[in-house]
Amino acid sequence: MRIKKSDLVRVMSGNDRGMEGKVLKVFPESGRIIVEKVNLIKRHTKASRNMPQGGIIEKEGPINASNVMLVCPNTGKPTRIGKEILSDGSRARVSKRSGEMLND
Repeated sequence: MRIKKSDLVRVMSGNDRGMEGKVLKVFPESGRIIVEKVNLIKRHTKASRNMPQGGIIEKEGPINASNVMLVCPNTGKPTRIGKEILSDGSRARVSKRSGEMLND
């Protein structure tokens, strides 16, 4: 999976198309991610010690990683991600739009 936690992504398809947000959590085994303020769902919770009031809580739900694109930090536009092998043998993520390396 080429998208990592704390990346800035734009939703390309679905009900929240066009929204941008930071990746909060990544689930590589299922290919899904949770993005800040995207795909908000309501959960009815019982009163508990942590939440004595209980009630309806709104939180982010997971979306498929194929529905988002990483936002290039240089251009501010969605970009595909490539891999490049550096001189020391390690790999780095590269923006296909600008050719610049992405900070990991």
